[in-house]
Amino acid sequence: MASLATADACDSNVGLLESGDLRCLQPIFQIYGRRRSFSGPVVTLKVLEDNTLVRELLETRGEGRVLVIDGGGSTRCALVGGNLGKLAQDMGWAGIVVNGCIRDVDEINGCDIGVRALASHPRKSNKRGVGEKHVPIHVAGVLIRDGEWLYADGDGVVVSKTQLSVLRSSM
Repeated sequence: MASLATADACDSNVGLLESGDLRCLQPIFQIYGRRRSFSGPVVTLKVLEDNTLVRELLETRGEGRVLVIDGGGSTRCALVGGNLGKLAQDMGWAGIVVNGCIRDVDEINGCDIGVRALASHPRKSNKRGVGEKHVPIHVAGVLIRDGEWLYADGDGVVVSKTQLSVLRSSM
């Protein structure tokens, strides 16, 4: 799926920005993975230092969706590593946004997915199976709901209530 430039999305949808139907995440993420730009419908997950449910969701068909993980902003361990990056690629996920850390950066950078995370951390997460799937989450100053659309590129990350298109004016 061709990705929409976030700057164009903002420029072409001022009304949606003003209404809150289009929201820009704070610029706190590092860029990982081979896809510098990606977009798709959002699947939300809320966990804290436990990636059991991350694996559970990534084992399902991605169908071009984006997994957005609210890891509470924890920088004490990684929620996604190389094995999960490869799994996401193989299952057809467009990308993963982690409000937390990843690890195995070289492996993730070799995967044909887009990944955004706060940082990398060598420690693996717990495996208790605790968390909530498909719930509203707050990430980088923005409320994100399951089924909304996420667009990410080198300029940033935006979330929209609906799929966007850019109408280009001829100049």
